[in-house]
Amino acid sequence: MIPVKYNIRNLRVRWVTTLMTVLGTGLVVWATVLTFGLTDGLEHALRITGHPRDLIVLRKGARNETGSTIAQKTANEIATLDGIERNDNSEPLCSIEFVIFLTKPRRGDGGTTNMIVRGVERIGRSLRPDFRIVAGRDIEPGLNQAITSQRMALRFENLAIGEKLEINQVDFEIVGYFEAGGSAAESEVWTDIRDLTGARRTQGAVSSVNLRARDDAAKEALISRIRDDDQFNLKVIEETAYYEDQMTSAIAIKFVGYTIAIFLTFGAMFAAANTMFAAVASRSREIGTLRALGFRRGSILTSFLFESVLLCMLGGVLGCLATLPFNGLSTGTANRATFSEITFAFRFGPGVLLRGVLMALVMGLLGGLFPAIRAVRLNIIDALREQ
Repeated sequence: MIPVKYNIRNLRVRWVTTLMTVLGTGLVVWATVLTFGLTDGLEHALRITGHPRDLIVLRKGARNETGSTIAQKTANEIATLDGIERNDNSEPLCSIEFVIFLTKPRRGDGGTTNMIVRGVERIGRSLRPDFRIVAGRDIEPGLNQAITSQRMALRFENLAIGEKLEINQVDFEIVGYFEAGGSAAESEVWTDIRDLTGARRTQGAVSSVNLRARDDAAKEALISRIRDDDQFNLKVIEETAYYEDQMTSAIAIKFVGYTIAIFLTFGAMFAAANTMFAAVASRSREIGTLRALGFRRGSILTSFLFESVLLCMLGGVLGCLATLPFNGLSTGTANRATFSEITFAFRFGPGVLLRGVLMALVMGLLGGLFPAIRAVRLNIIDALREQ
């Protein structure tokens, strides 16, 4: 086998070409991994929202909470059903909620878009993952107060602590920021359900009932009772399935991302191939000498492939490292299922970074294959005569 230090020396001698190839590959991997991180962040926000034993009750035919209406009396009866899990105070984990969307301006003259405003009961906080107030305080019912996430406050006007959000000509003061484990709840504004229905002049209005079953058997029993019993005759959907249906935006971003990645990968492969073809052309005499010294064609093929892979892997690692400052950066996109904006953060976990490294590996292998084959096909005598 040809020593690795031979390849390292060649890359060092051709440092300008080496640097340009590494930077070019790194840029391609950086752009692609950013797209992967964007998609992974959106999918995480929707995936983590659903609890396996949580159910969402809607009006039959409704596709989402904003298009659903349930009678207050019916919602109260659902909360008394057997099989609903209870907290330490023996309260059923069942939240009656009223959901609307408002068209509001983004900060920085970024136009307008829809935001979700949710009227909740106090128990509703227990149905969201890791809910906690991180700044300010929680709302006091009856005072037209609201809380939201810091991500929403950064993206929308009038959502910072101390500012006032106008809902149907009623001002709701923002008194705190909350977190909910990075879930879709962080894309909403929360207030007391009675304050929200009062501002909308729809006292007693209910959009959905969110509840947690005691166990899997109780979940199936609750689904059958609420769906099939004439007393209710409502639509019941598992929370995990509800948010999976909202992943259309993630699928669209992923499709665009992978399409871009394919084109960029081909471009980077041609760049790597061009670099290696130039290396073969300038090192014909070296190749002839290696053959004359007894190195087999397979060893030379492996050596040139190693150089190509090394170049692209260096670029891949550099590109992946360049994405890390964006990890956790907040952004948002339109949620087609709810006609509102969902906020989330870039996520560059091991899986995303591994895809970037594997992409660089493919670039190196395919980009260096044909130049390496050309190198081993050189005639020894002709190669030694090259100037």
